[in-house]
Amino acid sequence: MENKESSRQAALSRRTNETDIKLSLAVDGSGQAELNTDVPFLNHMLDLFTKHGQFDLDVTAKGDIEIDDHHTVEDIGICLGQALREALGDKAGIKRYASVFVPMDESLAQVVIDISNRPHFEYRAQYPSSQVGSFSTELVQEFLWKFALEARITLHVIVHYGSNTHHMIEAVFKALGRALDEATSIDPRVKGVPSTKGVL
Repeated sequence: MENKESSRQAALSRRTNETDIKLSLAVDGSGQAELNTDVPFLNHMLDLFTKHGQFDLDVTAKGDIEIDDHHTVEDIGICLGQALREALGDKAGIKRYASVFVPMDESLAQVVIDISNRPHFEYRAQYPSSQVGSFSTELVQEFLWKFALEARITLHVIVHYGSNTHHMIEAVFKALGRALDEATSIDPRVKGVPSTKGVL
């Protein structure tokens, strides 16, 4: 009999006048990332997300970064959300919920997830700096919102405190990976989907 986890993967592409993206995601991976985008800081964050979520993620993205990073970051969030939703299929057997705290030196981030099929995003973060290198910190919110919307999950992200913007964002992406790993994991006690509605 096929392991229900083994097929939890998806590959897709998205091409617009602003970006050209190819992305593949395996939920039950080993933390391997192949990342080739025009946004180095996002590469770093996605690498952390992948390693701490024990996913396999391959992203190739080209975008109109001569304008700014916005379209590339947004569209990668869209693609990652769509890939997660496709990979999880009917969501049978998943734990569904997770809440994870991750410290990064002086910073502390919390990510709470419900794989609910009801997209909702709450974001509580105030960063000391508006930039990390050339990366605009407002794009973290843009990425996470589009990811939650397309994955059709409820996502709450709270940065409780911190003084180094890089550390604070890094804690968010590590917590996101770990929370998704827990929420998408298979619980053998769960029969069907974990909802009294009978569907997610």
